[in-house]
Amino acid sequence: MVCPIIQQSRAIYRTVQAYRPVDIQEAYDKERMLTLLKTYGDRLLTRDQTTAHFTSSAFVVDASFERCLMVYHNIYDSWSWTGGHLDGETDPAATAIREAWEETGIRTLKPFSPEPIGLDILPVISHLRKGAYVGAHLHLSLAYGFIGDPTEPLRVCPEENQQVGWIPVRKLEDYCSEPHMLPVYRKLIKALKK
Repeated sequence: MVCPIIQQSRAIYRTVQAYRPVDIQEAYDKERMLTLLKTYGDRLLTRDQTTAHFTSSAFVVDASFERCLMVYHNIYDSWSWTGGHLDGETDPAATAIREAWEETGIRTLKPFSPEPIGLDILPVISHLRKGAYVGAHLHLSLAYGFIGDPTEPLRVCPEENQQVGWIPVRKLEDYCSEPHMLPVYRKLIKALKK
């Protein structure tokens, strides 16, 4: 069988392959991502692959690590990180930056690393988006860490969120109503503090 990986998904494959898992969950998810890439190749870079596809997120903290930039997400009805689908893009770090800007208006982001700081396979429940039904699927998530400036002006992106703000890291549990995301956020905070 010919592996469907062609030029577009090779960079993503190399990024996932080079990632060093921090725990058993990440090791398992990394192997599943590599297997999916070998099976579906470039199809995982777009939403046309309705079972699973790649996304990229920005976990933005202030320089003191006391606050993180979050949005109140319309679909998830919860405070969450910024991020989105690659939609054919082959640079997940650039996607993370673009999504942070589109969803919050923040312009100045200092990357912690050019490489992801987290790797997760995340469930997405079925929902309506722009009036169309989207079935349950998986996000093959690559997370990138950034330092942002809390004095920069922010704006809401009405298509994506209702609010934007800097949330105290120690109070994430009070804001995030998605219990499965709290361990992901804690893992990213720990990675950034190293």
